[in-house]
Amino acid sequence: MDHQNHHSTDVHQPLLSPKSPASYPTTSSAGHHQASDQLECVLSDTQLPQLKRLQLATMIEFKLLFYLAAPAIVVYKINYLMSMSTQIFAGQFGNLQLAAASLGNTGIQSFTYGVMVLLERDWRRSNGGTLSGDLLSCWILAGLSLVQLGMGSAVETLCGQAYGASEYKMLGVYLQRSTILLMLTGIPITFLYIFSKPILILLGESSSIASAAAMFTLEAFSGLYQFLKLSVSSAVMLCLEIWYFQILVLLAGLLKNPQLSLDSLSICLTIYGWVFMISVGLNAAASVRLSNELGAGHQKSAAFTVVVVNLVSLVITLILAAVVLALPDVISYAFTGGEAEAQAVSELSPLLAITIVLNGVQPILSGVAVGCGWQTFVAYVNVGCYYIVGIPLGVLVGFQYNFGTKGIWTGVIGGTTMQTIILLWVTFRTDWNKEVEQAMKRLAKWKVKEEPQGEE
Repeated sequence: MDHQNHHSTDVHQPLLSPKSPASYPTTSSAGHHQASDQLECVLSDTQLPQLKRLQLATMIEFKLLFYLAAPAIVVYKINYLMSMSTQIFAGQFGNLQLAAASLGNTGIQSFTYGVMVLLERDWRRSNGGTLSGDLLSCWILAGLSLVQLGMGSAVETLCGQAYGASEYKMLGVYLQRSTILLMLTGIPITFLYIFSKPILILLGESSSIASAAAMFTLEAFSGLYQFLKLSVSSAVMLCLEIWYFQILVLLAGLLKNPQLSLDSLSICLTIYGWVFMISVGLNAAASVRLSNELGAGHQKSAAFTVVVVNLVSLVITLILAAVVLALPDVISYAFTGGEAEAQAVSELSPLLAITIVLNGVQPILSGVAVGCGWQTFVAYVNVGCYYIVGIPLGVLVGFQYNFGTKGIWTGVIGGTTMQTIILLWVTFRTDWNKEVEQAMKRLAKWKVKEEPQGEE
């Protein structure tokens, strides 16, 4: 398909034709497509000095990223504050309540509105036996909701590439396909809610907590099988990442002093989660930018976007990790006034800082995977690095060698490091010309053929 017919007249010129720097339109006065074409022109213009070309391209990419990432980061942080405030308030009632809240809250993030309602209801009941059960049921709800959230992320790949290719009609079609699949996915998930009590008992939870947690916790139809494969891969990729840290919390609850372990770990993970929202926003921006560029056939812009987003996220997380290391004895007092908890958090601060830095890069690479449609590959990587290496290593160091929470978290960091290295290696060895061709084939395969319309 000839994409040039959909853009401004400036782009009708060959990409390698010389242009003066002044001739490039500003991003503020151009549409998204024009700015994307402008970036590709700058990167392809060999007549410009390399340093000047890099400077112009970086400024264009920064503006495009800010346009996409800033609103996403603000929204994610506001949503996460709901989860964060829940744990802060729970910690004011006592360390036991903070431990219970951490079990229910960790990993929920934007799904925490239900947690806050349950907390308020349980405190008014003044019934000590139902708090952890209700929160645990919310933990289950969040985990299962992630399945559908992950399946919905296939829309990011397809809609992003369709938008880049100016196939605007397909945006609605992909949305309808996703809606149908998510409705169908809700059916088996309902049975998991119904049988949540025996499942929890099988996982080792007490019968009383398991009982408290049990709760009843036509163009669009074309190409559903292909869409389903990408959606399932997206769901597996996302769930394996989120459940990884949820398992860390569950394992901490099995240590000799579970209350202190859960308290210190939940404080660190809550702080990590708040910082992580920045990377999640950049993840969304990376996915949109990359899929747009691939759909538009801009291989140079796609590669440049990957480098810029990773560097931006890495610089931000390095600064925030330094802040954590500078204030290890202070950060816990926002959640609890306990001296033992403050000491435990201080000991975990180096691991928290390492995790923040690693997850300044890893989510961006996941966003690149979504933009390129690599979800299946990343799902396999996650299984190997997280569940074959990370968790067994954490259990070995934490329980067998008695390093406790620090040992478990060290194993988790090992798995994350391995995954990040693999994704970095794959990403920076990618042939972006082939990725553009793959995006074009995907769009052509799933495009709805338009029937000729007769005259009325």
